[in-house]
Amino acid sequence: MSVQRDEQLIYDLENTPGFKVNSIQSLAGGSINRVYLLGTSEGKKVIKINASEKFPGMFAAEKEGLETIKRAEAFDIPETYSCAEADGLSYLLLEYKKEGAQKPDFWKVFGRQLANLHRNTAEAFGFSSNNYIGSLPQYNDHRKTAADFFISQRLEPQMKMAFKNGFSLGDLSGFYRNISEEIPQEPPALLHGDLWSGNYLINEEGLPCLIDPAVCYGPREMDLAMMKLFGGFPEEVFQEYDRNFPLQAGWEKRIELWQLYYLLVHLNIFGRSYLPQVKEIIRRFS
Repeated sequence: MSVQRDEQLIYDLENTPGFKVNSIQSLAGGSINRVYLLGTSEGKKVIKINASEKFPGMFAAEKEGLETIKRAEAFDIPETYSCAEADGLSYLLLEYKKEGAQKPDFWKVFGRQLANLHRNTAEAFGFSSNNYIGSLPQYNDHRKTAADFFISQRLEPQMKMAFKNGFSLGDLSGFYRNISEEIPQEPPALLHGDLWSGNYLINEEGLPCLIDPAVCYGPREMDLAMMKLFGGFPEEVFQEYDRNFPLQAGWEKRIELWQLYYLLVHLNIFGRSYLPQVKEIIRRFS
């Protein structure tokens, strides 16, 4: 039934003057969205579809995030064409990026481009709107310091959700006090926000292209921490990043602290298997 509804929505796009859908091919889209490769009168496009009631505003937030990173001119980013809701479904129509072979200096380029992305800053930590991290809401109210932003907009919402989900994490007052002193005072950096190995591809020119962001202006070490959480990135990329945008002393010791946010997200989505890691990081920083 969902496929039939998706196809009806896709063919309804033909109401756009001069736009015709010639073919629809299902692509792997993860657990949240259904993704299709479209052959159209304007070339290949990608469309992502989900239930608008289940994930309100998800694609509007993704569109805004992609456009924000694209304006930074640091990475190749897919063009966003349209985003709307119809018949209980939401969709995002995107540029199709043909994949190619990785260039020999791919990881050095990645490190330099990430440094260039992070050089984009703002007056405060946060973003113009809330968005999503995976299937969960991500909050982006503006804060003046990295510590206040990380605690109030990243950790506390996930901690509260974990408590509602039945996970006991104990008294966190000492933990919050300690990490406020650990977090370096740096300007906000434009972050991808969900930078694991599944959220980049190698484009036709053999260069990195970023997809599926959870954008904010935040502490730049957060992107690096996510990259190190599940592997997939060689040490070369971090070395090149540090050469181009030197990190503050002790950043390696803070990686686990930033990873706590992403582990809490996984705890709240996937369940108890992430609880020991979460508790151990809280213990170490308490």
